[in-house]
Amino acid sequence: MTEIILTQYSGKILGPIAKLIGYIMNGLYMFLHHVFGIQNIALCIILFTFIIYFLMLPLTYKQQKFSRLQQEMSPEINAIREKYKNKKDQVSIQKMNEETQMVYQKYGVSTMGSCVQLLINFPIMLAMYQVIRNVPAYVGSVKEVYTPLVEKIMGVDGYQDIMSSFLKEANVGLVKLNFETAATTANSIIDVLYALPGQGWEILKGSFAGLTDIISSTEAAVAHFNDFFGINIANSPMNLIGTGWGNKDFLLILGAILIPLASYGSQVLSLKLMPNASNSAGGENDAMARQLKTMNTVMPLFSLFMVFSVPVGLGIYWVSGSVIRCGQQFFLNKYMKNLDLEVIIEKNKEKAKKKKEKQGIYENQIANAARMNTRKIAEPVSTAEKEQRIRKTEEYARTARKGSLLEKANMVKEFNERNNK
Repeated sequence: MTEIILTQYSGKILGPIAKLIGYIMNGLYMFLHHVFGIQNIALCIILFTFIIYFLMLPLTYKQQKFSRLQQEMSPEINAIREKYKNKKDQVSIQKMNEETQMVYQKYGVSTMGSCVQLLINFPIMLAMYQVIRNVPAYVGSVKEVYTPLVEKIMGVDGYQDIMSSFLKEANVGLVKLNFETAATTANSIIDVLYALPGQGWEILKGSFAGLTDIISSTEAAVAHFNDFFGINIANSPMNLIGTGWGNKDFLLILGAILIPLASYGSQVLSLKLMPNASNSAGGENDAMARQLKTMNTVMPLFSLFMVFSVPVGLGIYWVSGSVIRCGQQFFLNKYMKNLDLEVIIEKNKEKAKKKKEKQGIYENQIANAARMNTRKIAEPVSTAEKEQRIRKTEEYARTARKGSLLEKANMVKEFNERNNK
């Protein structure tokens, strides 16, 4: 089953993120073009990656500080776990969680401290995939390159049948043509042209013999802005390896293989530079350390195989992100070595103390308000007051008017009293 790209991705979560990335990419493309005369999507991807990681630097710093503080508090966490090691009842588990949370508060560490960056970076990567796989849908300056050719194609009689036959012959497996309206037709033709493998342009010239010149000029423009050291970033390394093997272009094969290898190597280096907070922990944290080690082994391997099957542009984003993280991590490690953790811990303890005091005041205010409201609802009454109220009620009952319900009630009461005697 083929997949309809049809320009922009319409997902409710990733769709808006992809559009935002598209706006930024388009701005970077126009900036490079007008200021430096450069038209290159790969360079835009690298600059975008740098901007994203620069903006996330405060989160990265917090994450590294979290790891260092976690090393300091690990002995206390382990002592709590050892204290409740053989206690499986609900009360003991609750106390263990409370004491553990108190340690986190004392050191000013959030249990989500190491997850925030991943929660931000992961959807950006997924949205970036949607942008890179169909750049013209998001970067208007790139779409304009295809527009003159698409208008010429749509002016040819019977172009729908010609394009359908061309799509099968060129073996563009991820795109399906849509001829519902003029706009969707133009967009889907651009989707097809952007996804073309190297030999696809030659097949297109054969399909539209009268448009050879404009097809050649469009191919040259596309090759220029999609070029990354002789590699078309719109194609996957697997596709490029197949094309290189067919054309005996071994340099292309080598370049296609280097992208996934660079992704793997840069991620391994990035993970090695990161501090491991579980190194100083023992006991139950040994299992966490083993899981972390497994994940650090699997993730680079996952990127190695993943990058083979996705557009090279996404591999560039992955590699450049890892390289930037390595640079950040190198300087952060140097900075963290000279960081006075005792001062940070004391400040965090003071903050936690003030927070507890505020919480205590707030809780006392609630308790006092509750007591005041209770007094208003049911104030205590003395015995003398009760007797006085009863006498008033009896006097009122004796003065009840004839024929009233109160008079009848008095009559029943007197009858009962005489019989009880």
